[in-house]
Amino acid sequence: MERVIAAVIVLAAGFVVGAVMKDRNGTKKSFKIPAILGALAAVLLFASACFTSVPTGHTGVVTTFGRVENFTLDAGIHAKLPWQKVINLDNRVQKAAVELSCFSSDIQEVMVAYTLNYQISKENAMTIYSTIGTSYYETVIMPNISEAVKVMTARHTAENLVSTRDDLNKDIEGMLRDKLSAYNIVVVGTSIENMDFTDAFTNAVEAKQVAAQNRLQAEIEQGQKTMEQKAQAERNVIDANAAADVARIQAEADLAVTKIQADAAEYAGQKEAAKNKAIAEWITQDLINYYYIQQWNGILPNYYMGSENVSTILGLGNVEEK
Repeated sequence: MERVIAAVIVLAAGFVVGAVMKDRNGTKKSFKIPAILGALAAVLLFASACFTSVPTGHTGVVTTFGRVENFTLDAGIHAKLPWQKVINLDNRVQKAAVELSCFSSDIQEVMVAYTLNYQISKENAMTIYSTIGTSYYETVIMPNISEAVKVMTARHTAENLVSTRDDLNKDIEGMLRDKLSAYNIVVVGTSIENMDFTDAFTNAVEAKQVAAQNRLQAEIEQGQKTMEQKAQAERNVIDANAAADVARIQAEADLAVTKIQADAAEYAGQKEAAKNKAIAEWITQDLINYYYIQQWNGILPNYYMGSENVSTILGLGNVEEK
């Protein structure tokens, strides 16, 4: 629109200059030259007002006499009406880094360094411009970041903030997505860069951690001693059981040896008795006489005395005593 006005002004100026020069010189030529130059300049200005350029990474919002049109322009050169205006909105991913003073649920102050990556919705850029304008960061994004970070931080104790940092970041990001989507702002990603507590709280946490570590170390040492004592007791039981087993096995072995020896002696006696019995059954009076004859030297004794009479050694009959 500014270019159209400028074209009209240039055209009018050309005619004014031509008229002045005609009055001074009194010729039509003095009038035509400025008028023609002014007309050419006006035409060029008017023609340039019919085209616009949208840079890369931006979306063009078109307005006609201040009224926002219901369409947008992508990056590139576009034709438009001379009285239309194009406002370029950055649609690239942008970064918002803030540092906020927050309080935990147990009223401990903590400084949170928070980063939000966001971009506008390209297809709804005209809505953003018509409802918020170009200062959407100051108007919408920054207040919602402050609210989300402070509200979600207040749901955690100061001691749990570090251990639940990932959960805290997810909660903040979820709240921001819901809030900013109503303004056609897309949340790309978030992160908690840092959390800084007061020196008093930090010292208290460190002292608590040291105490916890000392207690844990003591429990570990006591557990180790208990394990060693238990292991020693188990070894003693094992040794005692082993000694008892050895004694039992030795006693059983001795008993087995004694039984074997007794059985052997009994067997030997039985064997000797059986041998003697067999010999006794085998030896007869005829056999005795046979061996006696085998051992005889051929000399007969004259007599041998009996209880009642005198007989020859070979039982040849009784002889009368003279």
